[in-house]
Amino acid sequence: MASRVALKGKGKTTKGSKASDDRSTAKCLKEWSTWTLKKAKVIAHYGFIPLVIVIGMNSEPKPQLSQLLSPV
Repeated sequence: MASRVALKGKGKTTKGSKASDDRSTAKCLKEWSTWTLKKAKVIAHYGFIPLVIVIGMNSEPKPQLSQLLSPV
């Protein structure tokens, strides 16, 4: 992987403020998307089996809970 090299100028510059805002926005977006995907993974992991049971219990013909949970 290639690494980025950032050159910092000496003194205060007003032209660089837009670039730093873009970097902070990109960093914030990346952190937010990472947080969201981690939460979605947990929800999908723990919510899949209950979702299958609820859908199965609302289908026709209405099975008993023991019929849904048995492997046969």
